[in-house]
Amino acid sequence: NTVTASAMKFHGTATHAQYADVAEMYTSDAQHEPGTVMMFSPDGTAGEEVCATLHEKDPKMLGVVTTNPALLMNSACEAPEGLFTVGVALLGRVPCKVTGIVRKGDRLVSSNVPGHAMTGGDDCRWTHVVGRALENKTTEGEGVIEVIVGVK
Repeated sequence: NTVTASAMKFHGTATHAQYADVAEMYTSDAQHEPGTVMMFSPDGTAGEEVCATLHEKDPKMLGVVTTNPALLMNSACEAPEGLFTVGVALLGRVPCKVTGIVRKGDRLVSSNVPGHAMTGGDDCRWTHVVGRALENKTTEGEGVIEVIVGVK
């Protein structure tokens, strides 16, 4: 059985989703690639709400630019002229830009490489953590791994 419908709203409980994160649209200073670690804009002088992280262990970190969310809140967000919109994963599994060696289960914090996360170590506070690594990265340079955002 298949049912075709158009121009209708569904109110109910989802039992599964094709994708794995919950995201929200924000105004941004630039177009950001999927996996970029985002923070609340420190000054927002142009009206932007978010920007890529700027330094290590930033407590203003928000989430990671999503690729294809299961739920996208504030989807009608429009950016004023000169700004952009970006979907930021607040919870769930997404690819994330990282730098340095990362082990599965490591807490991830912002790094000195803009828009990238790194292993937080034992001295990080929960306010610094964007999520946890779901896979290993065994090289020192930059790369992309899957993470779970929102788990401290």
